[in-house]
Amino acid sequence: MIRQTAVGLAIGSVIFASGLASEPLPSHSSTQIGTHKHKSLSLSSQEHSYNNFNLSVLEKSVFQKINQYRASKGLPTLKLDNKISQQARIHSQNMAKWKVPFSHSGFEKRVKAIPLTYTSAAENLAFNQGYDDPAVEAMDGWIKSPSHLKNIVGNYDLTGIGVAVNDDGEVYLTQIFLRSY
Repeated sequence: MIRQTAVGLAIGSVIFASGLASEPLPSHSSTQIGTHKHKSLSLSSQEHSYNNFNLSVLEKSVFQKINQYRASKGLPTLKLDNKISQQARIHSQNMAKWKVPFSHSGFEKRVKAIPLTYTSAAENLAFNQGYDDPAVEAMDGWIKSPSHLKNIVGNYDLTGIGVAVNDDGEVYLTQIFLRSY
């Protein structure tokens, strides 16, 4: 199945919202990628596995893969920040619960809620379902996408990653990048 959207391409059951970057956070538009019917939903805590995924392990895996890629390009590694991850996790959970569309909508609000001083920010999103390693699928897609890759190799020093999985096994990944002062 191939789904095409205004901001991304889905192959199989992987969807990527185009990477969003800002310097220093101008107005931006978001794009909604479909809607979901309301369903009963429970999300796991970060310490438990759900639908065979341990969310903490997935988040750490994305972080390690991003830093491995940056190091392979001679770039400094990013520092994982729990405050940033908390906002990324909330956004992934809200998308998984279908409270918000799969989009960058609310990006400025998410970034402003992070109690850090920064000069620029960016965000990558991914959604996938049916893969053994959602982190690998997200990373592969981000690397192949010019707008996502721009964020991955951007002049950032901090990052946060949040992953959520719903009852249907849909995996939502949010990564926020910041350049601190």
